[in-house]
Amino acid sequence: MAGDTLKATTDAAGLAAMISRAAAQTAGGKPSLPPVERWEPPFCGDIDMEIRADGTWFYMGTPIGRAPLVRLFSTVLRKDEDGKTYLVTPVEKVGIRIEDAPFLAVEMSESERDGNKLLTFRTNVGDLVEAGPDHALRFVVHGENHELKPYLHVRGRLEALVSRAVMYDLVDQGETVEIDGVEMFAVRSGGTIFPVMPAAELDRLSK
Repeated sequence: MAGDTLKATTDAAGLAAMISRAAAQTAGGKPSLPPVERWEPPFCGDIDMEIRADGTWFYMGTPIGRAPLVRLFSTVLRKDEDGKTYLVTPVEKVGIRIEDAPFLAVEMSESERDGNKLLTFRTNVGDLVEAGPDHALRFVVHGENHELKPYLHVRGRLEALVSRAVMYDLVDQGETVEIDGVEMFAVRSGGTIFPVMPAAELDRLSK
């Protein structure tokens, strides 16, 4: 049964139709994200779909060029406790590959709310996410070149990698604050302080 279901979804058009049916099953039929966290369908295997680090979606080695189709796929993504990311509908769950993060934050705007700075990000699939207590920013120093990679929590266990261009704007928002007795370079948004790295480490990397 699972094999038959998987075969039926290996065609991109068929998969899109499946996801369209899932997206229609939102509460009251109102435009919103499908409740993928509440669905517990059987695992039907992996499909040849990958999200590259630059946010490009590939199906069977070919980029998916239709933005509405990518947006549709993105609404039924779910990362489970096993660390893998799936496309999930009420009737099936299929695994896909993620090179880095499933989303890419491609734009950032600064505003103010209740006297606090608020940073709002737009992802490559159209999500608008306000960094704050419900959507944390985390920072990773990666590789031998000590590349700074910021990530933004979008929903569930899914994150967006902040694009390089936006990262520079984000770092410009940084300030030095004391956290647990340590001088930290950090970013504020939505009344929350997100530490980037110790200020001494930033000074060392800047030299």
